[in-house]
Amino acid sequence: MERQRFLWTRLGKFFFLAGLFLFTGCFEPAGPAPPPALKPDSSGSPRNRKQESSITIIAAGDNLIHDIIYNSARTDRGFNFDPSYGHIKSIVESADIAFVNQETVLGGEQFGYSGYPVFNTPQDTGIGLINAGFDVVNHASNHAMDRGERAVYGTMDFWDTHPEILYLGIFRTEAQRKTEKRIIEKNGITTGFLSYTYGLNGFVLPQDKPWLVGMIDRDVMAREIDELRPLCDLLVVSMHWGDEFQHRVSETQRELARFMAERQVDLIIGHHPHVTQGVEIIPRADGGVLTCYYSLGDLLSHTQSDWTPDTITGALAYIRVKKTWTGPAADTPAGSSPGAATITVDRAQVIPTVCHYGAERGSPFIVYPLWDYTDELAALHYKKKVTVEYLYRLAWDTFGLRVLEKTTPR
Repeated sequence: MERQRFLWTRLGKFFFLAGLFLFTGCFEPAGPAPPPALKPDSSGSPRNRKQESSITIIAAGDNLIHDIIYNSARTDRGFNFDPSYGHIKSIVESADIAFVNQETVLGGEQFGYSGYPVFNTPQDTGIGLINAGFDVVNHASNHAMDRGERAVYGTMDFWDTHPEILYLGIFRTEAQRKTEKRIIEKNGITTGFLSYTYGLNGFVLPQDKPWLVGMIDRDVMAREIDELRPLCDLLVVSMHWGDEFQHRVSETQRELARFMAERQVDLIIGHHPHVTQGVEIIPRADGGVLTCYYSLGDLLSHTQSDWTPDTITGALAYIRVKKTWTGPAADTPAGSSPGAATITVDRAQVIPTVCHYGAERGSPFIVYPLWDYTDELAALHYKKKVTVEYLYRLAWDTFGLRVLEKTTPR
């Protein structure tokens, strides 16, 4: 009877979502974004056109590579992480910008590979993320200094061989942190990124390099946000914060989110608790809003404790940003100034994910969208008593109607 009630509840929510997305639009996991659409403004003037452009952002939570994970990916030639992300690849690649929190450093083989509690992850993990379609990678986490400053520089050395990747939260020099702005331009929309972590697991930054890792410090954050804000349409802040294994958002998180709303941040991508936390829309004094994803949970990880079953499920944030502005038409004399632009986060949803691994030694670690996960797979999971029903209940309890489903009309 309980399962029947759940199924009727799921069906009711599905039909509600179907109606909602038929009205508002739906998730399209593949294909490039359409070019900006030009529409006449209310005056009908041919020289003053209302222009619109949009981008989509996919954001993932913690890529936390324990030793059992990289050993399961070991091959004769190194490590192959492509299968781990193969089932989410089409989703990630469909985005204009795809973000992931790389929790552990990619310092290099010379430091020795290691897992919990002091991590150094094979750099082939980074190749797996690139191949999956991610192009923005955060490293400001509590594990950033696990293997010392040399491993931080080794991580940057690796990413510098892949200039198509924008990495966040770690810096080579003080001058670089002050002068180089992390900005991506897509479809006429400029997106700026900042990144901060609450701590370093007891490790400390070098006395002569306090700028090496982005730390949560309101004075520093205020200065950096104020400097970046005029340079971009959309301002995104990655926040490594919150209480581990707690779905409840802490008061510290809420206070920091409101602090950033006061400084006109548009989007917060949160991670660290290893479980999912909700989304909040916070009004800003300028009339805009801050969209805050408090925690996207884990993407790829292995936490053995039976009391933390929720660490196997995370979420991919699905965000659509629209820019609307009034500008000159093609026949307007050169030098005409465009009107003020309006940025709107008009979709803020989630695609729940599951990190699957079996009980047998060497079992592969694979991330599935929840919509592709089955009870047959769940029965083979290392974590006992995992069911699709439980995972959906958790997603709905955390995100409600923000949960996207594959069966949503296209």
